[in-house]
Amino acid sequence: MKRWSRRQILQASLAATGSLVLSSLGIKRWVWKPNNNFPVRILGPSFAAGHQLRDGFAFPPPSEFKKTDVLILGGGIAGLSAGWRLQKKGVKDFKILELESEVGGNSRSGVNTVSKFPWGAHYVTLLNEETRFARELFEDFGIITGYQNKVPIYNEYFLCQAPHERLFISQKWQEGLLPKVGNTEEDLRQSKAFFELTEKYRKLKGADGRFAFTIPLDFSSRDPQFLALDQITMADYLHQNGWTSKPLHWYVDYCCRDDYGTPHTQTSAWAGLHYFCSRRGRADGVDGTTVLTWPEGNGFLVDQLREQLNTHLIGESMGIHVNQTSSQVTLNVWDKTKRQVTQWTTKSLILAVPRFVSSRLNSALAEDQMEILKAISYSPWVVANITLGSIPKSAAKPSGDAPLSWDNVFYGGGSLGYVVATHQRAAIHKDKTVWTYYRPLDHLPPPNSRKQALSKTPDEWKNLILTDLSVAHPEISEQIESIDVWLWGHGMIRPTPGFIWGRARAAMQKNRGRIHFAHSDMSGISIFEEANYQGVRAADEVIQHDLG
Repeated sequence: MKRWSRRQILQASLAATGSLVLSSLGIKRWVWKPNNNFPVRILGPSFAAGHQLRDGFAFPPPSEFKKTDVLILGGGIAGLSAGWRLQKKGVKDFKILELESEVGGNSRSGVNTVSKFPWGAHYVTLLNEETRFARELFEDFGIITGYQNKVPIYNEYFLCQAPHERLFISQKWQEGLLPKVGNTEEDLRQSKAFFELTEKYRKLKGADGRFAFTIPLDFSSRDPQFLALDQITMADYLHQNGWTSKPLHWYVDYCCRDDYGTPHTQTSAWAGLHYFCSRRGRADGVDGTTVLTWPEGNGFLVDQLREQLNTHLIGESMGIHVNQTSSQVTLNVWDKTKRQVTQWTTKSLILAVPRFVSSRLNSALAEDQMEILKAISYSPWVVANITLGSIPKSAAKPSGDAPLSWDNVFYGGGSLGYVVATHQRAAIHKDKTVWTYYRPLDHLPPPNSRKQALSKTPDEWKNLILTDLSVAHPEISEQIESIDVWLWGHGMIRPTPGFIWGRARAAMQKNRGRIHFAHSDMSGISIFEEANYQGVRAADEVIQHDLG
C-alpha cells in the first residue's frame, strides 16, 4: 500500500507544555492545545485469556462432550478459508472455534454512527494468476464479476477511488508517495537503478521455470540464486549494490515496515524484494497498481465469509489441550462465557492459529516444534480509529497540490500515516469521517514493545497519536470526537533473514497425523492471499487424508 518510509526526517519532541519543536527541518515552533474532552478507549484481542494458556492456568476438567467431523480452531482468514473450502467440497459437519466474540483475526473491523472501519488489514492487491483460490473466493463474492481475455473484471465499487495517496513533506502535501523534493542527482540515479532491478525481477524466472517472486510465495522459484537473498537483510542488499542513498533506504524501510512491521535492517532481502516484485495482477481497464479496498478494509471479506459460514461458527472459545489417536483427535475448549470446558472429538483438527499458540496445546507438540518456535517472531502494532466531527481545514484545503486521499503519509516519524475509512463512500458523510491510523511498534525488540504497549495509558496513546497527526494537522484535536486504540501484540509474523526458505518454515508445512496447520505464519508473510492459501491447502489435506 504505502510506498515510502520516513526515517531521519522529523526529530520531534513534545515538551511539558505540549509544544512540538521540529528542529531537524528548521520548521518554526508551534503549539497545539489538546482537547481533552473526547474519550479514548484501549481495545484489542483477549490478552488475558491467552496469557492464562501461556502461564499454565489450571482449567477445570471437561463438563460437556461434543463431536464433529472436522474441527477448525481459529477464525481468522486462514480458518475461515478452510471452512469455505470444506463447504465448497461438500463437507457439512464441521465447526470453527474462535477465541474472540467476532471472527476475522487481524482482518476484523468495527462500525460506529459515521462509518465502518478496519481494525487491521485494509486492502488486497490485484490477484496474480497463481492466486487461484483467492480468485475463486472473489468470484463467489462478486468482487470479480467476469473475465475479458482471461483478465479479471473487478467490481468497480471495490477498486480504490482517486485520489489514492499523498505525502506530507516540507510542510506541504504532494501527490504520490515518492518524494519530489530534496533528491540529489545521485539519489535519482540510485532510485532509477533500484526500480530497473525490481522490474527485471518481476519478469525473471528461475531454472525451474517459476517466477522468482510470486503470491502465494510457495509457488516462487527455488533457484539457489534467489533463495540466497533470504540470508541477508534488505538493508545489506542495498549496500551490496552500492546503493547508499538516504531517500532510497528511507523508501525501502517504509515498505518493509508497512507490509511486515519490521525495519529493512531486520527484514530478509528476499522478503523485501518480494514486496516489489511479486505482484503481477491485472484488471480489465484498470491500472495494475491499484488496490481493492472497502470502508471496513478486509473486514468486508470477513463479513462475506461469516455470512456463508454462520451456522458453523462458535465464538468465545479457546483451545486449551489437544490429544490424538490413530482414528480421532480430542480438543478441550474453554468457553469464556460459560466458564466451562467442552471436549470436542473429531476425525480431523485444523489449527488455524499462530504457531506459538498451537504449541501450547500439548507439551509433546511444543517439544516437536522447538526449532520452529526459536525461529519465529511477531511484530506488535497499534491501530487507532479516530472519529472526526468535521474534516480539519489542513486536510480539506491543504497546502501543496494534493487533496485528502485514501492513503495519507507523513514523511518522518514512527507511524505509517492514516487511511480515510470514508474515502470509498465519501458522499454518505460529507463532514464527519473516520481516519484509521497505523503504527508498527518496531522501535524496540518485539517482546519489549509488547510490554511497553500494554503498559501505556489512554492519555499516553492520545498524546502519541496527536503528536504525530499534528505535524500536518495542528488543529486536529478540535475536530476529534473519539479515539479507539487497538493493540496487536502479535500482529504479524516477521520475515527475518533465513526464515522464509529455512528449515523452520519447511517444518511448519508438515501435519502431525490428524492435526493439520493453517495460518499465514506458514508463509512467513502476513497478507490475505497467503492466509487464504494456507487455509484452503489444509482443508484439501483433510479431505484427502482423513475423510476419505
